[in-house]
Amino acid sequence: MSGIVGLLILALDIIAIVDALKSSMDTGKKALWIILILILPVIGMILYFLIGKKS
Repeated sequence: MSGIVGLLILALDIIAIVDALKSSMDTGKKALWIILILILPVIGMILYFLIGKKS
């Protein structure tokens, strides 16, 4: 069961990173969001979708 949850988190992190790369944010903000998502996968992804997509 934990393997499925891990794969789901990995897939959502990849989606968040690709979305950040495609966004109209400047390069510095993109880099910070991607680093945050990579360092804190679950929290970073949630914060990106709640806060990062609005900016």
